[in-house]
Amino acid sequence: MPAPILNFSQDEYDYRVARTRDAMADAGVDILIVSDPSNMAWLTGYDGWSFYVHQCVVVGPEGHPVWFGRGQDANGARRTSYLTDKDIIGYPDHYVQSTERHPMDYLSAKITERGWTNRRIGVEMDNYWFSAAAFASLKKHLPNAIFSDATAIVNWQRAVKSAQELDYMRKAARLVERMHATIFDKCEPGYRKCDLVADIYEAGLRYDEKLEFGGDYPAIVPLLPSGADASAPHLTWDDQPMRTGEGTFFEIAGVYKRYHCPLSRTVFLGKPTQTFTDAEKAVLEGMDAGLEAAKAGNFCEDIANAFFCVLKKYGISKDNRTGYPIGLSYPPDWGERTMSLRPGDKTVLQENMTFHFMTGLWMDDWGFEITESIVIGANGPECLAHVPRQLFVKE
Repeated sequence: MPAPILNFSQDEYDYRVARTRDAMADAGVDILIVSDPSNMAWLTGYDGWSFYVHQCVVVGPEGHPVWFGRGQDANGARRTSYLTDKDIIGYPDHYVQSTERHPMDYLSAKITERGWTNRRIGVEMDNYWFSAAAFASLKKHLPNAIFSDATAIVNWQRAVKSAQELDYMRKAARLVERMHATIFDKCEPGYRKCDLVADIYEAGLRYDEKLEFGGDYPAIVPLLPSGADASAPHLTWDDQPMRTGEGTFFEIAGVYKRYHCPLSRTVFLGKPTQTFTDAEKAVLEGMDAGLEAAKAGNFCEDIANAFFCVLKKYGISKDNRTGYPIGLSYPPDWGERTMSLRPGDKTVLQENMTFHFMTGLWMDDWGFEITESIVIGANGPECLAHVPRQLFVKE
């Protein structure tokens, strides 16, 4: 089998593992079982749509991490990661969705073979891919281990992006620019939403001869509710035609090598109402204030407080956070699940942290989104995508 083409240098992967081991030591963890597919990919390069079955990466006290997953996916680990056969463990298929045995039974046996049974083992208790049954199996078959919650240990190591990661996110930004241009070009009364979503996907995925790259699938599908439906932030689409007199926000992301650049804009078909023009004015002024605070040394809450202060001036209430970190991700979420841009979060901003500055408003019977994906700099942020920051109108 030919050697895999890795997305990062071996030195970068080694640095990531070393950082993770330092964080494990700080948390009193000897062995870390990582089931978040984004963390698995960040540590090893593994990239496959296999997160619907139990899998993980195990970071031990030394050496390379160990990939563990369904046997038929083991070649995927060989093709996408730097790991060698001794650090790739595939479990037999009769463990898949069985009522008689659990894949973690098999992992426990492999941990025992490596002499790690009496260690302090950290698991990601609070994420989408680690189940109660998985934890029960580990507890049963490793009775001498001391388990602890190690949720987000790896996530936090991902917060500051490397130069290569930022390059991938800038490429993702070029794709989301193309996606929004397609939306404005195609969006009109009578055009069916399902057809518009097909156009969005084509724009985000098709190889571009000028850019010399194509796109990857997003961790969240396109969100594009219209009218009163836009009062809910996470509705998708149907097969109905778009209508005059409605505003639609489009929350989408360009993706390159699993690195995301989310970006939202709102389109109004027909003459926009005063409600929408007022929302545009308040949000844009608030975004300017928030971006002014998005610099290294400030706190996460400084961005949020600056934005909310402007909304308050305009009599607008937003009772949810206004941003979150982004980067490498898999479904169902493109956030990194660590810090938040909200009042009270005193995480110190560092250069090359990346956020989706989510300034969306979801009111009683309408919604409005203009957002930016940003890179924290020493003196201010870089906005990754270059799409006019405005309410788009097609009359």
